[in-house]
Parts: sequence; structure tokens; C-alpha cells
Amino acid sequence: MSGLTVAVTGATGFIGHVLLQALVKDGWKVRALTRRSQTGSGSITWIHGDLNDPISLENLVRGVSAVVHCAGQVRGSSLDEFTRTNVEGTANLMRASTEQDSAPRFLLISSLAARQPELSWYATSKYLAEQIVADYSGVMPCAVFRPTAVYGPGDKEMSPLFRATQRGVLPMVGGSDMRFGLLHVNDLVAAILGWVGARVPIRGIYELDDGMPGGYNAQSVAAIAQDVWKRPVRCLFLPVSLVSMTASINLCLARLLHYSPMLTPGKVRELQHPDWVCDIAPLRKALPEWQPSMRLRDAMPQAA
Repeated sequence: MSGLTVAVTGATGFIGHVLLQALVKDGWKVRALTRRSQTGSGSITWIHGDLNDPISLENLVRGVSAVVHCAGQVRGSSLDEFTRTNVEGTANLMRASTEQDSAPRFLLISSLAARQPELSWYATSKYLAEQIVADYSGVMPCAVFRPTAVYGPGDKEMSPLFRATQRGVLPMVGGSDMRFGLLHVNDLVAAILGWVGARVPIRGIYELDDGMPGGYNAQSVAAIAQDVWKRPVRCLFLPVSLVSMTASINLCLARLLHYSPMLTPGKVRELQHPDWVCDIAPLRKALPEWQPSMRLRDAMPQAA
């Protein structure tokens, strides 16, 4: 891939950091957007700015062969907070990309939550971002990846859950029949590398998890943890009414004290949704060489 450059947003985040290292290892040059000072290297050029800065975005995408848009707002106390980054930021990046003499291929790293936009502000903003990508699909090759819950070394969202199982408890919100997919960050990054390097641009919307038939539920995760840690692990189903009340209080405090909350009523609705299992067959067809290789049983010790 000598001489070819990929532009990346969200490069300092959990997924973006792993992606950056993998791109460099695979021989790509990388141009990455950052709001903080970073130390560059021979293969990585940092562009200072954000998704609302047209000049920074122009510098980011100038002459690149592909754009991978990982940046996203995951915490917020209003739809406007999510919209500013996830929707308007995506529109700004798409606009800068299409203004190039030769428009690059464009990949939005969305979320499986976009499948149910009515559940939360986050899900709504991701769905709206996907619509913007679709609007530009006639003038540049575009694709959307919808990963389920992504975990791995450096993850701050799932690792506390896995650490809790080391103490013998798996706390859950929702019913015991709720099913969900999981995806190791290395498998997501492998899919992105496959998309970036595909000889013919891959278009469309694709769901991603680790391909576990039927996904996981609380009992199966607890059983895996029990095998891994060699100790009993029991499921602790938190009362939805208590979690919802806590989320409402947290939202009120966030607005009063001006911080961005993770736990909101919308997030509780996401956690209660009964089906977050993916169908990876379309992506396997588009990327035949991609196959999830990390299952929870093997990855849990490192993830925790």
C-alpha cells in the first residue's frame, strides 16, 4: 500500500487507536484528525482540528484514497449534543471529501443502535448520520459498518462488566431472554482493513458481531466467565425501575452541572432491547476473506 493514504477520525479513541496501528502495520500511510497535540511518525500525520473545522477537514482528506470515520459522540444530555458531532460532523466530513478532485471511498463506523433509532438520542444521531452517507452515495463510494458492542484491551465500557465476573457477579439490565452480539476490536479492525484494501469499492450497510449463532445472553456469558475464572458466576438482574430512576436523576444532574452522562433513560432503553444480534452474512459475502476470529471465551481474560 506504499504511497496510498487513509484519513481517520476518532484516531485517539479505543477503536481508532487499534485501527491506526493496524493500518501502519499493513503498509498504509495515515492522516489522522486530533484535537490535542500528538507525536507524529513517518507513517502517521496528525491534523489538528475537529469535525466542525472546514480547513482541518480539507487538510485531512486532501488526496487520500479512503476515509474511515470513527469519531462519534457516545455521551450527552440532549439530542443536540449528539447531533453536533454525529450528524453535523459527518455532513462536514462528507462535504470535504466530495470536494476533492477525485473523491475517496468513505466508511462510516456507525452502531447497531442505528437499527432502532427510536430508542435513544445516540441511536437517532447514528441513524441520521447514516442517512447523510446515503445521500452522498451517488457521488462517492460509501459504506456503513454497524458493529454491536465492541470490546478488547483499552475498552472502558465493557471491561468493567468483565471485571465484575472475576468477582463472581454479572450485572445486567433487561430480561434473561435478551440476546446480544459481541465483537472483538481486532475483528472490527480486520473488517475495516479488508474494506479499505478491496480492489472494488464495497458499498452498503453491514452489521458486525463475532458470528456466534443466536448471539449471547446473560446466562451464556456467565457460563463462559465461570469456565474462564474457575469460580461460580451468577447473573444479577438489576431492577429496571431502579436503573431508570437512576438514569433520570443522572440526566438532571448532568444538565445542572454541565457534564455529559453515559447513563440516560435512552441508554436504559437500549440496554433493555431484546435483540442486538447481527447478521454478518452480507459482509462475509462482500468480504470473503473476513472471518471473525475472536470469541469471548478466548478474549475475556485480556478484555478484563
